[in-house]
Amino acid sequence: MTSVTATKRSGPDDPHGGRSGRDGQGGQGGRPHRSWRPGPPGPPPRGKAYGDRAAWFLVLPALIPILILSVGPLLYGIALAFTDAQSGRTRSTQWIGTLNFQDLLHDTLFWDSFRIGLVWAVGVTVPQFLLALGLALLLNQNLRLRWLARALAIVPWAMPEVVVGIMWRLVYNPDAGILNETIRDLGLGDGRDWLTGLATALPAVILVGIWAGMPQTTVALLAGLQNTPRELHEAAALDGAGAWRRFRTVTWPAIKPIALAISALNLIWNFNSFALVYVLTSGGPGGRTRLPMLFAYEEAFRYGQFGYAAAMGCVMVAVISVLLALYLVGRLRGGEDR
Repeated sequence: MTSVTATKRSGPDDPHGGRSGRDGQGGQGGRPHRSWRPGPPGPPPRGKAYGDRAAWFLVLPALIPILILSVGPLLYGIALAFTDAQSGRTRSTQWIGTLNFQDLLHDTLFWDSFRIGLVWAVGVTVPQFLLALGLALLLNQNLRLRWLARALAIVPWAMPEVVVGIMWRLVYNPDAGILNETIRDLGLGDGRDWLTGLATALPAVILVGIWAGMPQTTVALLAGLQNTPRELHEAAALDGAGAWRRFRTVTWPAIKPIALAISALNLIWNFNSFALVYVLTSGGPGGRTRLPMLFAYEEAFRYGQFGYAAAMGCVMVAVISVLLALYLVGRLRGGEDR
């Protein structure tokens, strides 16, 4: 009797008395043993897809002006560089391939302007950074009326370049300029015409560029200095480190990323300068201050050589792209080292 009852309770496929699963495999507690297999990926969540579309709609108001005002003219200028486009011509513009670039390789005036542009960019960027670093270190100290000094330090940055150029032309005026008047009052001579002298025009313009761009660099470096923990300076001072050693081991490593970034941007901006030098000298005297942007402007709007000027613009874009690539590679390598 007992054996018959046991036989009825146990299933035909389960020798242990458990129930068999749907697939014929016995499981503990009546549950079948199944191997897990990943199924096909399902559709993305409805909320995530809607969020992506909403993000694109939020970006469009900023993206459309960039495409219209920056990307579109850039592509049009690149295409124009391969044509013989000129002003005042009745016949249609012809595609001439790389002829403009071939002429550009043998144009000594352009390469002279390119050399002047490099001298200008480096001559403005390096002193600008050193003076801005010193000013930022000074403004970071606990001085009286520090708020007023900080406000006055950014005044040149708030002024348009045209206004800065007009103001400094008055300073350099050979007859009634404050610079020549000071020289005469000190008995150092009769002064000179700074902006028309072949030897003084470029240094005079570089001085104005340093003065006009220094506040921006100062503000960036000052922000980095203020984010440096004071505890590090105090610990270095307790260890007996002097001012120079604290700057070299604490301050500089903290502001180095900012310093590299602002220096690279300043170099690119200074190489592309136009308005300030145009107001001061218009590229003279004798082309001594003719930057590449000024040379391209003259070719396009004074002589009507739009295709040739566009080729110059392409060369300058290529140079700037190389500078940006070098900067980005340096930043990436620096990030990997850290």
